[in-house]
Amino acid sequence: MTDIFGTDRMRSAVLAAWIASPARFREDANAEEDFALGGYRDRLIVELAQNAADAALRAGVPGRLRLSLREGVLSAANTGAPVDAAGIESLSTLRVSNKRDDSGAAGRFGVGFAAVVSVCDEPVIGSLGSGVVRWSRDQTAVLVAAEVALSKEFAERGGHVPLLRLPFPAGPVEVPGGFDTLVRLPLRDKAAVDAVRRMLQETSAALLLGLPALESIEIDLEGETRTILPDGWKVVSTSGRFSPEEAAELFADRPTEERARPYWLVRWAVPVVGTATGQEEPRPLPARVPPVVHAPTPSDEPLDLPALLIASFPMATDRRHVAMGPLTDFLVERAADAYVELLSGLARTSKLLDLVPGLMGKGELDAHIRRAILRRLPDAALLPALSPPADAESRQDTGEEWVVTGRQASVVSAPGELLRKVAPMVPGLLPAGWPSRHPAITSLGVRRVELADVVDMLSGDVVADREPSWWRSLYEVLPADDPEALGALPVPLADGRLVRGPRGTLLLTEGSSLDPAVLAPLGLRVVHPDAAHPLLLRLGAAEATPRTVLEDPLTRTAVAESLDSADAEPVAQAVLALVDAAGLVAGEAPWLSNLALRGTDGELYPAGELLLADGSLAGLLDQETHFGTAAPELVDRYGPRVLAAAGVLDGFAVVNDTDVMIDPDDCDHDLDREDEWLEAVLDLLPEVDVPPVAREFSAVRDLEYVADWPSALALLSRPPLRAVLNPLRLLVAGEVVEVPSYTAWWLSTHPVLGGRRPTQLRLPNADPLLFGLYGDAPAVVDEAALSMIGVRTTLTDLLASHGGPDELLELLGDPSVEVDRAQLRALWVALAGVDPVRVAPPRAVRAVLDGEIVVADVEDGHLLSSGSESDSESDPAAGEPVVVEAPDLLPLVADRPLVLAPFDLAEALSELLDLPLAGEEAAGEVTSEGAVREVPAAVRSLLPTAPTTYVEHEKLLVDGVAATWRFHEGTVHASGVEGLARGLAWASGQWGDRLAVAALLRDPAAVPLLLAEADLDSWTAST
Repeated sequence: MTDIFGTDRMRSAVLAAWIASPARFREDANAEEDFALGGYRDRLIVELAQNAADAALRAGVPGRLRLSLREGVLSAANTGAPVDAAGIESLSTLRVSNKRDDSGAAGRFGVGFAAVVSVCDEPVIGSLGSGVVRWSRDQTAVLVAAEVALSKEFAERGGHVPLLRLPFPAGPVEVPGGFDTLVRLPLRDKAAVDAVRRMLQETSAALLLGLPALESIEIDLEGETRTILPDGWKVVSTSGRFSPEEAAELFADRPTEERARPYWLVRWAVPVVGTATGQEEPRPLPARVPPVVHAPTPSDEPLDLPALLIASFPMATDRRHVAMGPLTDFLVERAADAYVELLSGLARTSKLLDLVPGLMGKGELDAHIRRAILRRLPDAALLPALSPPADAESRQDTGEEWVVTGRQASVVSAPGELLRKVAPMVPGLLPAGWPSRHPAITSLGVRRVELADVVDMLSGDVVADREPSWWRSLYEVLPADDPEALGALPVPLADGRLVRGPRGTLLLTEGSSLDPAVLAPLGLRVVHPDAAHPLLLRLGAAEATPRTVLEDPLTRTAVAESLDSADAEPVAQAVLALVDAAGLVAGEAPWLSNLALRGTDGELYPAGELLLADGSLAGLLDQETHFGTAAPELVDRYGPRVLAAAGVLDGFAVVNDTDVMIDPDDCDHDLDREDEWLEAVLDLLPEVDVPPVAREFSAVRDLEYVADWPSALALLSRPPLRAVLNPLRLLVAGEVVEVPSYTAWWLSTHPVLGGRRPTQLRLPNADPLLFGLYGDAPAVVDEAALSMIGVRTTLTDLLASHGGPDELLELLGDPSVEVDRAQLRALWVALAGVDPVRVAPPRAVRAVLDGEIVVADVEDGHLLSSGSESDSESDPAAGEPVVVEAPDLLPLVADRPLVLAPFDLAEALSELLDLPLAGEEAAGEVTSEGAVREVPAAVRSLLPTAPTTYVEHEKLLVDGVAATWRFHEGTVHASGVEGLARGLAWASGQWGDRLAVAALLRDPAAVPLLLAEADLDSWTAST
């Protein structure tokens, strides 16, 4: 075979250099291994494509590359200049490229072919019309082993030699038709085959975009073929040559070989798809395109942008990362300029936002590029707009739409119809389809305009001349699901005004009977008919029915101010017409009582202070009150029903309310003595943290003006007014409690029954224990109604009522009140069951003195006479009254007023009345001598627990006072049969049997008869 390229000479020169310096051999082997296993370990396909592109560039022909992997052999055929001796020598050296003077060449370092070493030990390259060269690791090892000078290094390296330093001539190779050069690489092993297969599968159009001299790549992967073309991409390129001064500054830290190539290139590419308008819209990068910087072939420098960047960045010594420095900084700025140009050439759709980089990069260079781009984008005219920007001088008009920068643009999240409607009010408004929440909106500096802000912009000259129909068309396209944003929406009114906010406006329905002219004096905000739209109702406008117009705040204001109005008549006419049309009934709208109406005297009155001349209330009130009478012409025109509904008084006026807090600060209905009623109610209730609440509250007002109470009570006791007498139901700490209603309480505290308060009277068939304490109530109304307003019925109800016990004690302390002894004892029994905390100690008590019922002062016991206190000088004090708790103490306190009740209730009465017990006033010491005697055995037949002995006294003295018996310190002391019987009965706890015991002691033979009589006692009475 012919050695066309002089490979023998190349081998001899390299071997001679190795022999002269074995270290050189070691250096070449290490360097080749470093490149093969390091920077170029997975760059085989890239480097083959790069060499093919450079060959096509040198030949000036379209570059094509076919890559075929079959039966463990990778073949790479390409068009272009054939391999020559200089090329072979370049491939057989390290860091020496024969492309130094080729300005468009991709190869520039002289080490790319070393990538074959990672997968192959016998590479071959040949061209048509030229020669064929191969490299062989085995043959190189043979030559090295033959040299004694290299034997030591060869042995120490375990026979490993550099592959590409010694070229050999080779026989002819079969170059595929249509191609000029073939590289044949028998792959080393299965791992090498798998690695090459993976690299072929990952090859994409990005490789062609980085090598523009290469038009296509055909890949045959074990029979499956595909062709890669640089189609469907939008590409923007910019390049230049550095001046000597620029080169000196920017290449100061770069190697000499690089300084000899003072060229730069930046290229951006993004996949695109055609639009209906003929423009190109960006698409995401294909999955095969690695997200890295291409310089110009793929590096390991991450770039997480949705576009492909190809640039002549200076590479670090590992040939995989960009070397940071002045040159890189320069190229980053150029890349940012080109990126803005790329975006400017794309369709102005929201897809542009996907090309706006975020703030965070995946590496230092990525972040550097992002920052440079983001500095430029807000001021780049990229965005379409429906309206000109606020800065008219800087706007650009394309004829069909405005093009604005991000800083000039505004975005509103709304449908297209709405955006077109409001475009004149919003400068630089982006059309529909631009998502307002996209992160790129912020990066571009676009102003987000909320719907509420758009509503605020609907003001001034821009809407001054808009017809009501225009506003309706706007309401038609506004979103109804954001009522808060639309709260200040302008609304045109029928009177020509434009007001803010639908709430408070009124919409006249089609066919409405309401006359706007009649309603005019009320100052209502009636929507112009041409602008009426259902959206306004959803936003708070009210349908203009008679009731909604009445409830309108402006109507209420007109009513409230009507009395001070210079012309109250039109307001009255409008309101009365509405009341009539609404069919209101009396009490339904109590605020109408402030409506100014004419009285018979020609003066204006609030409706609530006018009476209907023929009404039921007119004859009940005092003639000197402030009430007037409705003018006859009002009655004739509107009728009693309408006037009564407007507040004119036909009968008693009722105040109705709901969810009323029973608290002085919250409950105020302008009722007579309402504060006193509240205080009385609160006194009935336990203290709670949250005020009680009445779900429904009703009360009759103007009771203080009544003169004819019999007629008034008859009216109040009949439905529907009777309901206000029922107890008021309150929610107190989660429980329902009933208290006197305001009306019932007011009536109970005023002399409405024959000049007396209801609480001073009782029903005719009331509890007999109340006789003498209360007078008989006149039968002006039924007894149930009398009971509801406070007329007394039973002692139990009296004591359970608020202040009832105090009232009873006060009556018992009144000498003019007559009470018999049995009644008094029963009253004391009932009072003993009252909790003392509910009672204030009385100033006088009803007691027994010397067998007579008297009223005694609690301080010193002097007696009170009917109508006044007795003179203490003529009626000396008998001493403080006492409550007697034991019968044997009676002789010791016989000179004092005595509260007598069942002995087991004495302590309760003592505490209730704040009076001492008899035992607390008398020591009760036995001061006489006696003899111990056996208790007759027969006594035990009546008193089974009687003591066995007692002390018999000839004359018993207790505290020096003669007595018939005393039970003291567990011993019965007695004088005589009667005293012994009482002492034994008391000691046995059978006080009721004392008379029977006395009879037994007098006649023991009578015991059987007494027992038989006891057996016949009433069972009911005994239990």
